[in-house]
Amino acid sequence: MFAYGSFITIALNFTILAFIIFLMVKQMNRLKRNAAVTPAAPTPDNVVLLPEIRDSLR
Repeated sequence: MFAYGSFITIALNFTILAFIIFLMVKQMNRLKRNAAVTPAAPTPDNVVLLPEIRDSLR
């Protein structure tokens, strides 16, 4: 005989676990996408001015 109750329990546990893993992967992808879109910090003024000073001294 085949234990239908055991099969249903295992199938239900697998479905719940697969759904949780799916949500975790979806959230990680969302966090990576938001981190990639974040613009870089603006360059400080002294970094922008130093090449100009160097060029003017030439």
